[in-house]
Amino acid sequence: MAVASTPRVTPALPRTAATPHSSRRRRTRLGRVAVNAVLLAVSVTYVLPLLWMLFASVSDTNSFRLTLPSSLTLDNFDAILNVDTTYRPMLNSLLLCGFATAVTVVVSILCAYPLSRYRSRLRRPFLYTILFSTGLPITAVMIPVYSMFVQVNLIDSMPGTTLFLAASALPFGIWLMKSFMDGVPIVLEEAARIDGASTLQVLWRVVLPLMKPGVVVVTIFTFIGMWGNFFVPFILLLSPEKLPASVSVFTFLSAHDQTQYGQLSAFSIIYSLPVVMLYLLLSRKLGGGFALGGALKG
Repeated sequence: MAVASTPRVTPALPRTAATPHSSRRRRTRLGRVAVNAVLLAVSVTYVLPLLWMLFASVSDTNSFRLTLPSSLTLDNFDAILNVDTTYRPMLNSLLLCGFATAVTVVVSILCAYPLSRYRSRLRRPFLYTILFSTGLPITAVMIPVYSMFVQVNLIDSMPGTTLFLAASALPFGIWLMKSFMDGVPIVLEEAARIDGASTLQVLWRVVLPLMKPGVVVVTIFTFIGMWGNFFVPFILLLSPEKLPASVSVFTFLSAHDQTQYGQLSAFSIIYSLPVVMLYLLLSRKLGGGFALGGALKG
């Protein structure tokens, strides 16, 4: 006699309050909120000084506090737009930083090419020396540099100061330029050499067109670093008519509470315009990256 089997009924498991997937998404969302809050706080610390500079430049009150101007005025700009205060120092800055940046970029390209393409026993020690030089503070070498400039009669010399600015920016420029140059395939140079191109022709017609973004980055960083350099021209230049804008801004400050904050803010806005314009002019070449697409086909 067969006994009918009764089906087993498995008890239903209790539902958990939250699945691992939902808890993971919640932690990810909380992490994004925390990161955004930190970034917002950092952004506020940068925006507040800019707002103070903008408000103070068009305000008729001479105050260090961040307040909305009661009435807008352009008197601060009228007071600084003259030859002695703005025009001559800005021209001196453009000459110093422009020529020094050009020298730095050209010499960095010529130095980075053999470091990137040729192998030598001295290559690694030389690169380590360059890396050490990038972290050397400029204040540590200014006393011997000042003594050397006095001995060779280069104190208060615009060309001498320009060359020293270029020399002080060379370690960073060479290191950064070599990093960009390493990304250019060497097979393209070999193909150009087979066609009879010389080393300078390969560098000018093959390598540089493919690493334009790298050249632009080195140019922008070098110019910005020189444009804000106060210590070097302050030590090496003595004549007031040769001082750049980074040093002449010191004339607006006073130790007896006589600082003209409105004029200082107006001068700071004009002083920052060349850097902003340089970035806007060269930023188009930064978006596309290296133009290597299709270069290795066939």
